[in-house]
Amino acid sequence: MFQPIRAQNYINGNVEKGASLFKTNCTSCHSPDLTKKLIGPALYGVTNKRNSEWLHKWIKNNKDLIKRGDKDAISIYKEYGKIDMNPFPQLSDKDIDDILSFIKNTPSHHKEKLSVEKTSEIQPRETLIRLVILGFSVLSVILLLLLLRIYTLVRIIDEESHDRKKKIPIGILEKYRFIGYILIGVFFLSSIFVIWDFLMNIDVNKGYQPNQPIYFSHKIHSNINQIDCQYCHSSAKYGKVSGIPSANICMNCHVSITEYNGDYIENGKDKIFYTKEIQKIYKAIGWDPNTRTYSNETHPIKWIRIHNMPDFVYFDHSQHVVAGEETIKKSQNVDVVCKACHGEVQDMDKVKMVNDFTMGWCINCHRTTEVNMDNKYYVEYFNKLHEKLKKQYNGKNPVKVTVDSVGGIECGKCHY
Repeated sequence: MFQPIRAQNYINGNVEKGASLFKTNCTSCHSPDLTKKLIGPALYGVTNKRNSEWLHKWIKNNKDLIKRGDKDAISIYKEYGKIDMNPFPQLSDKDIDDILSFIKNTPSHHKEKLSVEKTSEIQPRETLIRLVILGFSVLSVILLLLLLRIYTLVRIIDEESHDRKKKIPIGILEKYRFIGYILIGVFFLSSIFVIWDFLMNIDVNKGYQPNQPIYFSHKIHSNINQIDCQYCHSSAKYGKVSGIPSANICMNCHVSITEYNGDYIENGKDKIFYTKEIQKIYKAIGWDPNTRTYSNETHPIKWIRIHNMPDFVYFDHSQHVVAGEETIKKSQNVDVVCKACHGEVQDMDKVKMVNDFTMGWCINCHRTTEVNMDNKYYVEYFNKLHEKLKKQYNGKNPVKVTVDSVGGIECGKCHY
């Protein structure tokens, strides 16, 4: 007896196109690796459980199947808390076949591969402890040998000191007294310079690169995945501080991205390492990715602040990110205004402070950065001032109007 091809569960689609369609339409509710439950069920193997015709109807309009009394549709609806699945009438039969082909042809050994990778996970902490213990042992032996040598030399000097005094004429001491004064003076001036340099570098933390409680690679997020800086640091554009994103911002993506499957892996790390860091986010906010429920047990993330202005300094991010964006990018030769101060963060696995952030550093920037006369940020309050400056400096002999020329280095601008 003749049966339609679809009833035989025959699926002929483009796997690569299906992967793209799945990512666009399905990953908000279904796990990208197809083996875990999210809002919807794990989809790997669904093409073996259900025939293609039924899957087409379910994807296009599952509500219609439920209304018609389809037992399988009603069972799934009840199992997942009577949450309606979005209908996709815009998908053609070919599109759905592509998606089903992607689901059908996803490697089934995904989990086994992860378990193999886990056995080869590097244990850097134990190795580091052993190296530190070995280093201290070697250092202790060296110090002991040095102390024995110094003790021997002190005894020899002590025994010969009286004979030396008798042999050295007083005239020689008088002759070299002036050289001694010069050496003492050089030592004194050098000491003053060292002390001054030490005082001037108090709390100058260029190169500071602490370990964070959750390992967050800006290279993976900002560079590879092209996430805009202000998606996470949203207050930088309209507020004084850039802000540390809450874990809820992380969950906008990681509610469905439960493990790391990217191609980029740092030296000494593996995919299991990154996946464990994602799990730390869930622990912090009390999220169970299996039941998809929140508990009341939370553990706030104790991020370590890297860039921190002293309390007596006023710095407004919005002033620089909005008002000075174009001229700062031009002055510092960067494509994103954030890089002017924070460096190439998109290439950092672990963020560090790339500038010293001293007063002199800020003043030098204000002396070289032009004022954007056409910035609409100032139109309401400072339009008259800008018009005056345009007439004063941009006549027959244009002169660059820098921030310092409009009060940008006055003490009260930053200290009040």
